[in-house]
Amino acid sequence: MKIPEDYIEFLYWFKTETETYWEIKPNSKADDYLNESWIRGAKWVGLEEDEIEKIESKYNISFSSEHKEFLKILHALDKKHPVEFYDDNDEICVEEDSFFYNWLTDEQEIKDTLYWPYREIFHDVKKGVWLKSWKERPKSENEIEKIFSDWYNKAPKLIPIHAHRFVVSGLDEIKSPVLSVWGSDTIVYGWSMKHYLLNELKGYLDLFESVYDNDDKSWHSKPIKELQEFQNKEWELAKKKMIPYWSELINLHKF
Repeated sequence: MKIPEDYIEFLYWFKTETETYWEIKPNSKADDYLNESWIRGAKWVGLEEDEIEKIESKYNISFSSEHKEFLKILHALDKKHPVEFYDDNDEICVEEDSFFYNWLTDEQEIKDTLYWPYREIFHDVKKGVWLKSWKERPKSENEIEKIFSDWYNKAPKLIPIHAHRFVVSGLDEIKSPVLSVWGSDTIVYGWSMKHYLLNELKGYLDLFESVYDNDDKSWHSKPIKELQEFQNKEWELAKKKMIPYWSELINLHKF
């Protein structure tokens, strides 16, 4: 197994590896963990250059170069992910969500998700979260939102990619960090698209091996050496990296 160094080559490799994995049909009930039924046979559906340009214009956003290449080769799956929830009558309902956001079909969901970071982070700000750069916290909620809104609008824009993961756009860098945003509990989920994809979908890649632990006398799954070295290198480089504005929020809960 060799994870390609070149980013474009990596994206095509990633496409082949995941689609091949999703073709696996479990031989028994015990193998169901291999592939949930909804994702079996799934394929990635890429975008054309002109489609990407129209999307940027429609939503008034700008994809980073790394994100654009992801959209051209991968973008979204041709299958929906069923999500169960309880309605007001405590009955189980099922809705189908895009696994990765489809910019051609998920208009309302994308519009809502573009606003998600502002809404969820400000919810925590109202409850007491406050950054040092904002200086003294005012008593008026209107003043609090004004300070937060000014900070948020100056920060690099967050572009949704999957669930509550967002690609940081507007940076003068080749690589695009991806954040996981859950209110003020915001973390880096990948320091590049490559790093992010290997984190997010590692369960669909043949990048783990079983090892026997003599101490507890059981088998465990661990990343293969190549993946572990790549991850270690990314996190080591990350010690010197900062994301304008967002790093202060990311470091807020570190001890």
